[in-house]
Amino acid sequence: MLKELINKIIWHPSYDPKDYEIVYLHRVSNSEKKEYEGQSVLNKTITMDKISIEDSFIVYKVNNQIRHIPFHRILEIRNKNTGEILYKKVKK
Repeated sequence: MLKELINKIIWHPSYDPKDYEIVYLHRVSNSEKKEYEGQSVLNKTITMDKISIEDSFIVYKVNNQIRHIPFHRILEIRNKNTGEILYKKVKK
């Protein structure tokens, strides 16, 4: 379901990927801990016009580095303009 939704937003002509964002769980690397004040996990957001899909990952480039985010770390997909939530991960 999640992969189909992401593909629909990216490829369907009635959607504009720039209008949507993904909130995901970011695992902070040791080199980033100073930047994030010692936190090891935090939520980050990326707009959907910046991503592609490979298998069960979203892929995007930041600071000339390719990042792979597994689908299980996606917390929410929402419309930036309206606030409509299209997907929200159910907490277990």
